[in-house]
Amino acid sequence: MIELRDVRKTYPGKHGTEFAAVDGVSLTVAEGTVLGVVGHSGAGKSTLLRLVNHLEVPTAGRVLVGGRDLTALDERGRRAVRRSIGMVFQHVNLFRSRTVLGNVAYPLRLAGTPRAEARRRALEVLRFVGLEDRARHWPEQLSGGQRQRVGVARALATSPKVLLCDEATSALDPQTTREVLELLRRVNTELGVTVVLITHEMDVVRFLCDQVAVMSEGRVVESGEVYEVFARPRHPVTKVFVRSALGDPPEGEALERLRGRHTGRLVTVPVARDVPAAQHLSRLLREHRVDFTIAHAGVGEVRDAALGSVTLELRGEEGDVDAFVAALDAVRTVRATEKVGADAR
Repeated sequence: MIELRDVRKTYPGKHGTEFAAVDGVSLTVAEGTVLGVVGHSGAGKSTLLRLVNHLEVPTAGRVLVGGRDLTALDERGRRAVRRSIGMVFQHVNLFRSRTVLGNVAYPLRLAGTPRAEARRRALEVLRFVGLEDRARHWPEQLSGGQRQRVGVARALATSPKVLLCDEATSALDPQTTREVLELLRRVNTELGVTVVLITHEMDVVRFLCDQVAVMSEGRVVESGEVYEVFARPRHPVTKVFVRSALGDPPEGEALERLRGRHTGRLVTVPVARDVPAAQHLSRLLREHRVDFTIAHAGVGEVRDAALGSVTLELRGEEGDVDAFVAALDAVRTVRATEKVGADAR
């Protein structure tokens, strides 16, 4: 649905230099999927999003939406493609002088849709986002989450094939964020809309997205299927974002504090869809006559699958504990055992 081919966007810098906000990015977004683009402030995320609908013109490279190359079209052709793209912003910027219904119908009226048809469609999308009963309200009568849902309804009014979301939940509280993300999931699964989401929160990515692209200094430094990127982050920037969502196994001072509270041997067991720890732990504990206490746990859900690690304090005869750890290692369920304190007694 979306393809960026070696896209570059530069701006004039100081003393005749150039600043590359987006620097040689190539990405493909399959139809009907959700892509999350994450990165720190200034990484180039929002510029990248604006290149997709040609609100920013690339300095170099090609941008294709639905197979049409926006960089090769005239302004009339680009406007036609933009009609298939909806956009939701961090700040919804609803018209205070229009009702909720008027705000949602506005892009339809702008496109020349007859008033009655625009009203019918606006009520339809308001029903989809759960705000049909607020159609006659004014924006200031709505909560922040309701205004954001009106923003989603407005973006959906023209029946887009692509929805671009620029930090759409960053100004919301956790509960409202969850509600908006669940709405965006419905937009994707029920309407088949391809979604590109800009965010700096990996919790948003792990809940909603199928694919993730991590940006730093204008470049995509890592990308792939969300679970795989969370489970095996390679780039330092990606590792920072994953830690913010899942936490780390205890190391350094944290490990020493655990050792101060737990006198048994410490091992860390990964929890992942391709590591069958749960299938083996209870059986091996029984077989080797080893008792345990959970000393630390950092497990989250990524795309409906568990991911993280559990650090166990093992208690029993030294030989039994050694045999248990060796058995776990044999089925590849122990991660960084020595590093996390397999030798602690």
